[in-house]
Amino acid sequence: MSLDVPYRSIPDMFLKRVAATPDRPAFAHPAPDDSGPVWLTWAQVGQRARAVAAGLHGLGVGREDPVAILSSTRLDWVLADFGIMCAGGATTTVYPTTEPEDATYIVADSGSRVLFAENPAQAAKLAGATLPALTHVVLFDGTPDPAAAVPQLTLAELEERGARTLADDPELIERLTADLGPDHLATLIYTSGTTGRPKGVELLHGGWCWEGVAQAEVGLLRDDDLQYLWLPLAHSFGKTLLCGATHVGLPTYVDGRVEKLVELLAVVRPTLMCGAPRVFEKVYNKAVTTAQDAGGAKAKIFAWGVRVGKEKVALEQAGRPVPAGLRLRYALAEKLVFSKLQARLGGRIRVLVSGAAPLSKEIATFFAAANLPISEGYGLTESSAGNFVNPPGGLRIGTVGRAMGDLECRIDTDGEILVRGRPVMRGYHHLPEDTAAAFTEDGFFRTGDIGSLDDDGYLRITDRKKDLVKTSGGKYVAPSHIEGMFKALCPYTSQAVVIGQARNYCTMLVSLDPDAIRGWAAGGPLEGRSYAEIAASAEARAMVEEYVAQLNAKLNRWETIKKVTVLPRDLTIEDGEMTPSLKIKRRGVESNFAAEIDRMYEGSLAEI
Repeated sequence: MSLDVPYRSIPDMFLKRVAATPDRPAFAHPAPDDSGPVWLTWAQVGQRARAVAAGLHGLGVGREDPVAILSSTRLDWVLADFGIMCAGGATTTVYPTTEPEDATYIVADSGSRVLFAENPAQAAKLAGATLPALTHVVLFDGTPDPAAAVPQLTLAELEERGARTLADDPELIERLTADLGPDHLATLIYTSGTTGRPKGVELLHGGWCWEGVAQAEVGLLRDDDLQYLWLPLAHSFGKTLLCGATHVGLPTYVDGRVEKLVELLAVVRPTLMCGAPRVFEKVYNKAVTTAQDAGGAKAKIFAWGVRVGKEKVALEQAGRPVPAGLRLRYALAEKLVFSKLQARLGGRIRVLVSGAAPLSKEIATFFAAANLPISEGYGLTESSAGNFVNPPGGLRIGTVGRAMGDLECRIDTDGEILVRGRPVMRGYHHLPEDTAAAFTEDGFFRTGDIGSLDDDGYLRITDRKKDLVKTSGGKYVAPSHIEGMFKALCPYTSQAVVIGQARNYCTMLVSLDPDAIRGWAAGGPLEGRSYAEIAASAEARAMVEEYVAQLNAKLNRWETIKKVTVLPRDLTIEDGEMTPSLKIKRRGVESNFAAEIDRMYEGSLAEI
């Protein structure tokens, strides 16, 4: 059955939302003293976005002209994006962590006419580059440089120009967007990629409007929710949530400061939050290590509560009734154990959503036991991020849910997941051969992921097709599955990377969670030591190896980890080891830690 999408474009959806609920809260930004959200109504957002659009039109931005945004997640990003859309342009997204070389490549390859930069430091990433299409730089913060090669102005100045234009021509935006349709270019999002140079993904207005409607249809977003949006808006996950919020009229607090997230959750008190698995892993690590550090009765009560919660979840997942006695025990466990975790997340969570990378089944079970079920979803940049999701009330742990809307899905003969529908990209920018290779003859997009569909349409992801490890003994190993298991077992882990391609056994690199490991070291001989000193210690190695032994007990013989190395630092985006959406870049990790890996394969072990 076809999904009814009542919009021809993002501006059509946005302007209809502004007209329908002008006085309702739309988006908020943090108060200067972090005392709480400062809200703008839909009418206020509409007024500012229209001014930005008129200002861009005055700078020469026309139909489908790319305009880049190089900034962290903040309200200005949202206003710039809506402004670009209402000018008829196409948003090119650039992560704020992008190195100058890649930022320059993206702006050049996209042909962006204007760049919105968070501050002069971000704008400086393009200094000295030859960018013939770029005519202006607009700063969110800071003072324009009058000597800059490309003329600069502030966002406030752009809005002032646009407001003057609209005073003389009030219908300008309606004319600019009147014939903007579903097949026009809306965004160019460059895949951060785990290998190779970024590729520009061409996503259309029709796909994004489909995303907004599909999220509401599945019950993921409601107009009585309050969303905390911290995800990178340069990522397709963030963009799809903007579309959902616009369709539904969902009040959304926008704040990309990840280091403030846990602190501000209790202030903002959202009912809905989406995130990458790493955020949920950190919450899990904090809960488990706090209980372990407390010791005695508190640790025993925590462990008892988790057992009771998992017992309840197991019955619910099996579709069996929860006996009255277990319901009573769970009510006590929630009061004594889980209420504290719920309060840490603001105390009002209705839905948590995880995407962008695999979520450990063990961690998903823990959150469900805490009455904070995580609806894991699945999608790719090339398919507008939202393709599958566990519907609220229909959670199946270990799956990424059912297909959203009228998206088609089939499993290829080699297990690869194929999808077809409106949210799928038009193609890769300037890369016709790559585009052709990404689709089957009948128009299904090749996701590169391996998975299976059950009888009810729930999708289970096995691994990335290109990430499957084949040992020299001919056995296939799914690294992300093993890595997720280990992170759930060891609450002191930040990242784990399984090595084994063309090797005769599997090994693993482990980085430690800086906060958790300092807590672990407190009260002992390593208290007060640096991260690197703790990671290099015999005590830390013994602790990690103990958890590896627990992991190996759960694995097939050919999957077991024979050696492990505790890394002297955490993996980072800046060192090319993580993507901005917090996926592991295996090639970068293996290159940067080649010496550590080689040491694990010195000597010999029996081939698996």
